[in-house]
Amino acid sequence: MRQELSASSWSLRCVCGRLSLDSGSERFLERHDWRGNLLPSSMNVENFNGHSINGRSIDGHSFNGHSMTGELLRVMVCPPGNAGWDKSQKAATWRQLGFRHAPDFAAAQKQHEILCRLLSESGAEIMSLPAAESLTLDAVYAHDASLATDHGLVLMNPGKKNRVAEARAHASFCGRLGMAVFGEIGLPGTSESGDVVWLDSRTLLIGHGYRTNKAGIGQMRALLSSKDSGKNVDVISAPLPYGSGPAACLHLMSLMSMLDERTILVDLPWLAVETVELLKGRGFRLIEIEYSERETLACNVLALGQKRLIALEENARTNQLMRDAGFDVRTFPGSEICINGAGGPTCLTRPLLRR
Repeated sequence: MRQELSASSWSLRCVCGRLSLDSGSERFLERHDWRGNLLPSSMNVENFNGHSINGRSIDGHSFNGHSMTGELLRVMVCPPGNAGWDKSQKAATWRQLGFRHAPDFAAAQKQHEILCRLLSESGAEIMSLPAAESLTLDAVYAHDASLATDHGLVLMNPGKKNRVAEARAHASFCGRLGMAVFGEIGLPGTSESGDVVWLDSRTLLIGHGYRTNKAGIGQMRALLSSKDSGKNVDVISAPLPYGSGPAACLHLMSLMSMLDERTILVDLPWLAVETVELLKGRGFRLIEIEYSERETLACNVLALGQKRLIALEENARTNQLMRDAGFDVRTFPGSEICINGAGGPTCLTRPLLRR
């Protein structure tokens, strides 16, 4: 059963830089399973730097973000019910949002639960974004509206307008977890995290297309720049193809997924020449997908760290290619939760902490 807790149930106070809960909010610390709206068991919000969330921290912080391949320790998801897939009024918007067919809530919920079980079994703590009236069906793809960094959360300004409100929902929820907002992208800039790929902790590749524009990339570059060469992030623009046009969901992560620090799964024919040459020039090993599986999101794969991956079971040939390359590929069915809305395993997850 889903756990419900309205925004009015929260009371947070900032005392000398520390977050505290009043006595009426102590139930926040009660045990919840991963299907709830809130947090896993033994959750402890301590301060804005997140020095203790269920005892897990890296370098004194309960969040970070400059890796896509480290061991996944904490992740935010948005179950279909929290995104309104079970509400007829919201479900009726499927055509204008670009879904292939009307959503099947029961099937989507079951598939999402299997994904969450894989995440939990891998050792990741799962946080569920609470339901909100402002969220649309697309909110289930929790990756896109924010970017976790080592400095805090960057709020995106999605090019798909119905998704703009998601960024504020991410900020509100992650703030309660002790993860402050580091910056945000604003007009005329647009940006979605599906276009953002960390090649390493100091190199960020950002797809330039219909969802993320030049101004958005420029704002991200300014946010992550530093006079300290040890902290500066090199932000590189990667041109995206026209594809099926402005209405389609074509992110950089539709065309490449980091599998480990040196290996990338790619849809090679759709990547720009300069992007391919950049990756080859940096010595990455490129594994090409089985191209007959392009439409079932074969290139969208979530790295769990330690050579472990989560992929869609529909893409058996691509999954075997990754296994042949030495990866442990765990799968779940994604016909409804993923393929219908054009969002794969990475899209369904917003990693908050990796090691």
